[in-house]
Amino acid sequence: LMYLMLLFTKLICSLKVLTSWALILNRRIKSMFYHAYNSYLDNAFPYDELRPLTCDGQDTWGSFSLTLIDALDTLLVLGNRTEFQRVASLLQDTVDFDIDVNASVFETNIRVVGGLLSAHLLAGRAGMELEPGWPCSGPLLRMAEDAARKLLPAFQTPTGMPYGTVNLLHGVSPTETPVTCTAGVGTFILEFAMLSRLTGDPTFENAARRALRALWKTRSDIGLVGNHIDILSKKWVAQDAGIGAGVDSYFEYLVKGAIMLQDEELLNMFQAYDQAIQNYTRFDDWYLWVQMHKGTVSMPVFQSLEAFWPGLQSLLGNLDSAVRTFQNYYSVWRQFGGLPEFYSIPQGYTVDKREGYPLRPELIESAMYLFRATGDHTYLQLGFDALESIERIAKTPCGYASVKDLRDHQLDNRMESFFLAETIKYLYLLFDPTHFLHGGGTEGDGSWEEGGDGGQCVLGAGGFIFNTEAHPLDPAALYCCSRHAQDHQELRDILLSLSQPDGRSKPPAKQTEDPPPNPSDSIALKPGEKRTPPLLSCPVQPFNARLSIFGQVFTDNT
Repeated sequence: LMYLMLLFTKLICSLKVLTSWALILNRRIKSMFYHAYNSYLDNAFPYDELRPLTCDGQDTWGSFSLTLIDALDTLLVLGNRTEFQRVASLLQDTVDFDIDVNASVFETNIRVVGGLLSAHLLAGRAGMELEPGWPCSGPLLRMAEDAARKLLPAFQTPTGMPYGTVNLLHGVSPTETPVTCTAGVGTFILEFAMLSRLTGDPTFENAARRALRALWKTRSDIGLVGNHIDILSKKWVAQDAGIGAGVDSYFEYLVKGAIMLQDEELLNMFQAYDQAIQNYTRFDDWYLWVQMHKGTVSMPVFQSLEAFWPGLQSLLGNLDSAVRTFQNYYSVWRQFGGLPEFYSIPQGYTVDKREGYPLRPELIESAMYLFRATGDHTYLQLGFDALESIERIAKTPCGYASVKDLRDHQLDNRMESFFLAETIKYLYLLFDPTHFLHGGGTEGDGSWEEGGDGGQCVLGAGGFIFNTEAHPLDPAALYCCSRHAQDHQELRDILLSLSQPDGRSKPPAKQTEDPPPNPSDSIALKPGEKRTPPLLSCPVQPFNARLSIFGQVFTDNT
């Protein structure tokens, strides 16, 4: 007994030391954020990005203060509610999407639409004054909708697959190339579905789903997709298949879309792809590039953007494979103090003209997911290594600079907005396992908020889904503005049927805004039929099933 007590005491002491270490590191990470953030505000705002070597700004993706939008939810993640409120108001007053600018459809979606949606859903926790019915209304939501509507002309194609660039004022140019990358077609379902469910306009979700289904039909006979496709002819222009640049977030959104939307179709798509990926591209827990029709190796390289893959695999429970692949990627980090954009696996060195590291977050992102899944302190060590590397190599008097060449640590005059949106956010969350985004309640007042008309839904209780720019989206919000409206309609129909003198029920009122209930919601089973729970969560009964089980109806004034 004394021996067990001694072991328990040592364990408690170790946990206290680990907690103290994590707190110290998170203070350093906050300091890193504010050095970069204040440098942007002082020297680059209202331009999109900071140029840290010359201490000025430049427009890159659209001329709408991109870094400020991208960093907004990070302010709340770090606990700065006051600055979050100030910047949210500032963006409402200064950002205008009705401008004659050619913008990337993909980048505008993940950074601007995703950033504004996330900030909108976090506004309650940030202490902002909320409109009645939030999260179904609000100024940041209207900004997100405005930005997304500017992207919709790109989806007006015969195939439903979008162009890569759109002019925010005039739409798609007649001379715009129809060739775009795979990720540029398949990385919209998270933001567009959330937008449709919050606003009640199905246009966005329908556009994202049409693009996904069109892309799905173009896969090769061995189940792979290439890197660039002609969206009009549906012919593959670049036929290299892999999990890295140009493809990565397509696979990410199939998995995260399946989880957020409880969508079996998306999960089935990914599982089919994953089988082909494991069969043709995986070698010794590296993932190579292969010819999409033949499966022969075309590029035996590791790209830094592929480092998201272990984290994605952990979401599906494939931990053994994820851990081994992470170790391969981590060995590259230890070799250079960062991940080069391209790394030759046979040669064990960087690829010519691809030696840079623009402070990408993907390996840190995977470390966060794997630490959550395993508790292995190896992933904390990666976080510490990343913090040390970035501070030593990339810090300048005016922010943090992309590394032009990891071999000699030359710097480039650019600080991408994802450094504030993703890299610092994932670093901070890695060392804060009790953060509200992990389901804890240490930041903000309370661990959840009421939402919807009359406060009939609960938000902020956990289960956040990060888009590919690390903007957290709350799946609970999906049901504040659509599912609950359907529930109330069902309740009205039941009460109306009970009020009939002979007990007969009138036909239910026609729904004009909400989709009809899914046939699978029925609690009546055919002879011999068994109900199967969803693949990604515990089964949840529809409102009418809950009511029939509880057996009583209560009006609001009961």
